[in-house]
Amino acid sequence: MEMQYIDWKDIANSFYDKCLALTILLMLFTFIVFPNFETKVIRVKEKVLETIEILDEIQEKIEQPQEVAKPIVNIEIVEGDDADDESIEEIVTIDKSILVNEVAIAPPTQEIGTTSRFTIYEEQPVPIAHIAPEYPEFAKRSKIQGTVILDIEIMADGSVGAIEVKKSLLPGPGGLDEAAIAAVRKVRFQPAKNAGKPIAVWITLPINFSLSK
Repeated sequence: MEMQYIDWKDIANSFYDKCLALTILLMLFTFIVFPNFETKVIRVKEKVLETIEILDEIQEKIEQPQEVAKPIVNIEIVEGDDADDESIEEIVTIDKSILVNEVAIAPPTQEIGTTSRFTIYEEQPVPIAHIAPEYPEFAKRSKIQGTVILDIEIMADGSVGAIEVKKSLLPGPGGLDEAAIAAVRKVRFQPAKNAGKPIAVWITLPINFSLSK
């Protein structure tokens, strides 16, 4: 089979007429769509500032601000021992204040339930009195005993804030949970301290109910 060789110039000449016709069509389309081209002339105006020199004669006519005369106060000074010190009346307007170092400054009040669970403290809170919950009669008759675990918020002044039941034993009115909460409410705590200052913290406290006591 014989190979046929085609000159690339023959192929290029075949596209020449097509490109020329397309170029003419694009130029006609441009002139039809955009027939008029307007140009604007920007004019720049120059402003010249003139400086005026004030003559000395005009400056003299300008009134200068007048100085206000200061009042003169005559003060008489009496020298010698003729003045009687006893005749001078001593007026006391402010009483003497005594600073007492032992005055305790109350910690700032805080809203109940807003204490962080991750508060760092050096001294933990301690109940001032013994926590003695009342055993409900229903729990005694039913011989229910065990431990109620409470999460208690101890405020900076030692009072009890929010209380949450972490482990319930007998919930509901007249139950062991209510008895444990009521017992904790009656007790005041020595607050926790950090760097010697009382702070509010959360603690976990177990309340035991046993029939063997």
